[in-house]
Amino acid sequence: MLDATTRSGGTATVLPRVTATELAVATPVVVPAVPLGRTARLGRALLSPWARFSMLVAVLTGAVTTVLLFEPQRLLADGWPPQLNGATAAVVFAVAYGLCTVAFVPRPLLNLAAGALFGSELGLTSALAGTVLGAGVAFGLGRILGQDALRPLLRHRWLKAADGQLSSHGFRSMLAARLFPGVPFWAANYCASVSRMGWLPFLLATALGSIPNTAAYAVAGARASTPTSPAFLIAMACIALPALIGAVLAWRKRHQLRGR
Repeated sequence: MLDATTRSGGTATVLPRVTATELAVATPVVVPAVPLGRTARLGRALLSPWARFSMLVAVLTGAVTTVLLFEPQRLLADGWPPQLNGATAAVVFAVAYGLCTVAFVPRPLLNLAAGALFGSELGLTSALAGTVLGAGVAFGLGRILGQDALRPLLRHRWLKAADGQLSSHGFRSMLAARLFPGVPFWAANYCASVSRMGWLPFLLATALGSIPNTAAYAVAGARASTPTSPAFLIAMACIALPALIGAVLAWRKRHQLRGR
């Protein structure tokens, strides 16, 4: 405690006592500026758009390498592992299907494999689940790791038109892309992730639009041993017809974009 006494004209004056805590509060504390540490600078660098895009490239490269080393096409030659059967096998296949689509494995091959391994109905269910899973994973990777870096590059007229179509009419555009093959599955996923399309329209359009084409391939895979059967021939027709319609629509759309 501090106590101070002054004298003025013979009269003693006692000053109020001031505690050390009050002095500490009253005295302003100046904290020196701390320079940005290496950890903070490294964190900012890792979170930059191009650093995240580099991570996306690394992840996709690793996925492609893994698929090439694993050789999933051996499942058709060697058969499904005997310890996996029924619903468990279908779930495992759906997960593997989704991861393979992220690594750019063509969906037609996976759909044929689903039909050949599990039959038409279970093969369709497993392949469709893998389709939605793979699309969601690819969309998430592209949205989180690639969108900020790639959006500033959308300067070409065609790229701007495609981005505007996906951003403004996401569900309709993605539904058409799934119904009429022409754009590769992985390309549609990553293009949609760079646009401003929402998650729900993307996944819903993917699920609904992929049913006809996936079913046709699953039936073709299940009946591949009898290529002259009506079911196989109808399935092949259902595969060829949407492809033809998609090619015509893409040709017309291209000429419309050129005319703008």
